[in-house]
This record gives sequence, C-alpha cells and structure tokens, in this order.
Amino acid sequence: MDNTESIERSQRPSWLKVKLPIGKRYAAVRSLVDKYRLHTICTSGNCPNMGECWGAGTATFMILGNVCTRSCSFCAVATGRPMVYDKEEPKRVAKAIQLMGVKHAVITSVNRDELKDRGAEIWYQTVVETKALTPTTTIETLIPDVKGSWWALERMISAGQEVVSHNMETVERLYRPVRPQGNYTRSLEQLKRIKAYGKRSKSGIMLGLGETDAEVYQIMDDLRAVDVDVLTLGQYLQPTKKHLAVVSFVHPDKFSHFKEEGMKRGFSYVESGPLVRSSYRAERHI
Repeated sequence: MDNTESIERSQRPSWLKVKLPIGKRYAAVRSLVDKYRLHTICTSGNCPNMGECWGAGTATFMILGNVCTRSCSFCAVATGRPMVYDKEEPKRVAKAIQLMGVKHAVITSVNRDELKDRGAEIWYQTVVETKALTPTTTIETLIPDVKGSWWALERMISAGQEVVSHNMETVERLYRPVRPQGNYTRSLEQLKRIKAYGKRSKSGIMLGLGETDAEVYQIMDDLRAVDVDVLTLGQYLQPTKKHLAVVSFVHPDKFSHFKEEGMKRGFSYVESGPLVRSSYRAERHI
C-alpha cells in the first residue's frame, strides 16, 4: 500500500470518529421513515454519517426491499432471496420526501437480479411520483448493476432524475474478492451509457482494501474515459467480522491528494475523505 497507515481495526485513528445520531431533526426523520415503512441505506448499510445527514433532515431511501441478491463482501445489507416488491412503495417514498421538504433527494436500491427488469419499473415510478409531488426537488438515483440489461437501464434513468450514480466500489484487481458477482468492464459500460443518455453521471470507490495509488489513478482515468462527472472516495470500514477486513486506514492528507488528482483529470466535482460515502453531501454535486 502506498503512503498509507496500517492500523488494526480496534485502533481506528481519531479522524474516523463519528457523532451519535441524536436531536429533534434526527427524530423527525426517523419517525417519517418508520411511519411510511421505508428502508434507508443509512440504517441497512450502517452508514457512519447517519447522524449528520438525518440531523440535517435528509436521508437516502432504499427501494425494492432490504434484501439483496448479491453477496458483496464489503456490504452490510442482508443477502438472500428478496420478497415480492411493493407496488405502492413509489407513492410512499414520494410522500415522505415531500413531508421532509428536501431540496435534493437520493434514492438507491438493493440488486434484484431475479427480476427480469432488475426492478426498473419501480425505479421509474418512484422518480415520477416524487417529481409529481415535489417538482422542484432534484433527484439523484444510485442504481445497481443491471447485468448488461441495457433496456432495463434506460427505463431506470428515463424518469427525469438529474443525476445517475453507479458505484465502481474498488479497483479492477480487487473485484473478485470485493464484488464477486460484479464485473469491472460491465460497470464502466453502464456508466458510459448513463452519460450517453444525457445524465450527469457519478461513481464512488472505497479505499483501504489493499489498492495501490497507481490503481486509484487508473480507475480515475477509466472513469474519465467514459466521461463520469462526479467521483466520491471514502474509507472502507468493516461492518462485521464476517466481512472483509480493513487492510489500511488512509490518512485525510492522502484523500486530499486524491481529490486534487481527480480534479486534474477533469472531474467536475470530487468528494474525498475518510467518512465520505456515495450520497454524502450529494446536494453539492448538482
């Protein structure tokens, strides 16, 4: 690992400390999420920024259930056979976004590989319903890998959202241990098609999994080759003992360096820091 600090997980450095989720605003968001029976990646993914984001009255909604058909070794979302999806979910998500009064909404989902359309119709309806209730709300959709189903991809991204994101997650060499059912080239092709459709495109990667600086530069170059607009870089944190162990904790100065390198390569915006996640401060990317 280049210029990083290898530390045991039990000795996390001070820059990885997060605030506990408290406060009236957090409680209000929690209440809305519970009332409308919604899933959020904030809770399902054990996001370290939940206190900050929910305290500001924002949340990233996760549609199509909270059970994923993939078994990525970094992710805390449950893996298994999902239940039948709820056709009324788009209306509930849209209503919650309206009641929260957010100016920029982020929507994501689990992978639904067992569905012929990969869940595209629910994606489409969720954005349409949200725009109908709050037409001034800008929307970012963080979509899963469609496994090369390009007609499904077009349906997902044709509903009027302003930003479409698909995370690469890690460098090409580490795809097999990190994303065993993913494919580096296929994900790049998905991002290429998103941009070709006319959407503002975005992707994110995790650091601390054993990648080298050269590999980080390479994935930046690969993303720019398909004209990705926005890049996020954050520190990988092991959700449970069953998940991949952290190889190293990357110093904030290194994250600042990668941000500079990303901007030099032509990204319009780079969010880079230990606690950065793909939807962190997403309103800035618009």
